[in-house]
Amino acid sequence: MNNLSIIVAIGQNNEIGKDNDLLWYISDDLKRFKAITTGNTIVMGRKTFESLPKGALPNRRNIVLTHQNIEINNAEVFQDIDAILEATKNEEKVFIIGGASLYNMFVDKVEKMYLTKVDATIDADVFFPHFDWNNWEILQEISVPKGEKNDYNHTFFELKRK
Repeated sequence: MNNLSIIVAIGQNNEIGKDNDLLWYISDDLKRFKAITTGNTIVMGRKTFESLPKGALPNRRNIVLTHQNIEINNAEVFQDIDAILEATKNEEKVFIIGGASLYNMFVDKVEKMYLTKVDATIDADVFFPHFDWNNWEILQEISVPKGEKNDYNHTFFELKRK
């Protein structure tokens, strides 16, 4: 059983970040991220970990992939994908949460994607890898208008590899 999923918010041109930060503030997306990942394992790169305002995310197993030989408070550090796959093989759900290099490494290995498509084109320096929507079945699609706590219209997708 493939327990790997990607969770990501992307703009119209697959943009995901700039200067090691998010491009937008969408309260609904942050709440969805928390609801989906809490109680599960999350895997991220070192720069993504460093961008978290309070360090390791609570109520989740935090795994950081880096080439550096470092220790990180409240997180497990691995130097290669195979070690992560072995360490998480018995986990029910494992979410790849970024950044771009991890998305590139895992996009062909995951069974599901929890994708937030943001109706915006924003200057970015980090992008989600191109993928063929035809290879994915849409299990859920929810459109949400911008509002007081959401800067942009956006659509939540739950995708499963065909």
